[in-house]
Amino acid sequence: MSSMAIDRRTLLIGAAVVVAAGRRGIAAALPQDAEVRLVSACQRADGSHAIALLSREGRILREVPLRGRGHDIAFDPGSGRAVAFARQPGLFAVAFDVSGETRAPRAPVVFAPPENRCLFGHGLFSPDGRLLYATENDLDSGEGRLGIYDAHAGFARIGELSTFGVGPHEVILLRDGRTLAIANGGYEMRPDTGRIRIDVEAMQPSLVFVDRLSGELITEHRLPAALNALSIRHLAADPHGMVWFGAQWEGDMAAVPELIGCAGRDAPMRLVTPTSPLGRTLKGYVGSVAVSRDGSVVAASAPRAGRILFIDPATATVRATTTLADGCGIAGIGGDSFAASSGLGVLQFARAGGAPDFSETLPGVAFDNHMRLAL
Repeated sequence: MSSMAIDRRTLLIGAAVVVAAGRRGIAAALPQDAEVRLVSACQRADGSHAIALLSREGRILREVPLRGRGHDIAFDPGSGRAVAFARQPGLFAVAFDVSGETRAPRAPVVFAPPENRCLFGHGLFSPDGRLLYATENDLDSGEGRLGIYDAHAGFARIGELSTFGVGPHEVILLRDGRTLAIANGGYEMRPDTGRIRIDVEAMQPSLVFVDRLSGELITEHRLPAALNALSIRHLAADPHGMVWFGAQWEGDMAAVPELIGCAGRDAPMRLVTPTSPLGRTLKGYVGSVAVSRDGSVVAASAPRAGRILFIDPATATVRATTTLADGCGIAGIGGDSFAASSGLGVLQFARAGGAPDFSETLPGVAFDNHMRLAL
């Protein structure tokens, strides 16, 4: 039996731990008409990993322990469930209850991809909550796949779609409930080689639109050949159907291009053109992209540079920037406000170009790359 098979069969998760750490209130920054929670993977003071579920008052309501580092979270508002995905190349995902203090949460459910697949850190639920889609690598062919899991049957894997590329990372669902936008990063990672990027010289990143019901390719956007080292990684859609992407440069750091752009099903791909070049300033790395809840602002984090950019989606220009050391997680929380989190345990709320409305460091918590608003 392979060591990978043993690893998959021995996935364990501890019981959820309730922690009551009082925090200064942040309720004013969040919508008051919904039971809101922010959720993020994190590392704890003892080096272990967990999912942190935060209340609107800034308290950690619960922690769901993980057997390894987590990445992004998908939500199903109808069932009140969420799924956290292992960081790529990952071998586990965890479904858990996002309910807070009003009732006892259901026990987490751990599941894994098949032996010849690994997870790439992102996924989403179908609009009816029945299906979970997860970005994966086919370890036999090296091609990207979107695994399909039955959320009503213990997250049993029931099928897959092609991502029409290599190294799919984030996938999002457009407002029609049918069209998927998928960021193909352009290179592989494998569990047996860890975080080593495979065949970077042959990268062909793409942003594709796929019909989730038929699996058919609707539109494929590719960068010019000179930008093949620009790995398209993270996505967010604005109200007008444009999909915004953040990229990571795998080429010569002396030649970093711009890292943020957009495209639509019927609109060509373009990169944001700032008044002065930003690629090198951002150190070749964008870690997360989000659109404000009112659709007026696109935010992109650059954790290696300690900066967050705010972009006007109507003009594709940079409106403002703010600083947050190792800041990566961003989420629209109401109007044009965003939550931002950092690997140094900072939780912040701010609007484009303004000073933070709220900023606090949570002791013993190092937030991971993505923070999500659960409604």
